[in-house]
Amino acid sequence: MFDSIFRLTANAASGMVVHDDCKLKFLELKAKRTYHFIVFKIEEKHKQVIVEKLGEPTDSYEAFTSSLPADECRYAVYDFDFVTDENCQKSRIIFIAWSPDTSKVRSKMVYASSKDRFKRELNGIQVELQATDPTEMGLDVIRSRAT
Repeated sequence: MFDSIFRLTANAASGMVVHDDCKLKFLELKAKRTYHFIVFKIEEKHKQVIVEKLGEPTDSYEAFTSSLPADECRYAVYDFDFVTDENCQKSRIIFIAWSPDTSKVRSKMVYASSKDRFKRELNGIQVELQATDPTEMGLDVIRSRAT
C-alpha cells in the first residue's frame, strides 16, 4: 500500500504525464525511420505531453524548423543524417528543447521543469540542444553537435 501511494506522489510531483503516443512515435522514428522529426507539445490543461506534428521522411530541415512556433515552447526530436569525413553515412537523433525568448515565462518554466522526465521516456536520444532562437539550432549547429 505505502509503495503504491509513494509512486502516485512521485508521479504527481514530477508534473506532466507523457502520452503513450509520444513513446510509440519516437520508437517508429528510431527503429523504422517512419518520420524525419516529431514535435511535442505540453497540454497544460490535461497536464500531458502529446505529439503535435510528425515530419515525413522526405521533409527538409527547413520544414522541421518552420513547424516550431515562433512564440511558444516545444520539445522536438530530429533524425539527422550526415556523412563523416571518412565518407561513412551516419544518423543521430537530436533532442531539441525549443524555448523562444518571446514565449510566456510560465510556459518556459513548465517546459524546463518537465524536460528531464520527458527525455527519460525517449530512450535513444544521442544529442541534446537547447534553443531560444533559430540561429541556435541552425543546420551548421546541428552538424557540429552530431559529429
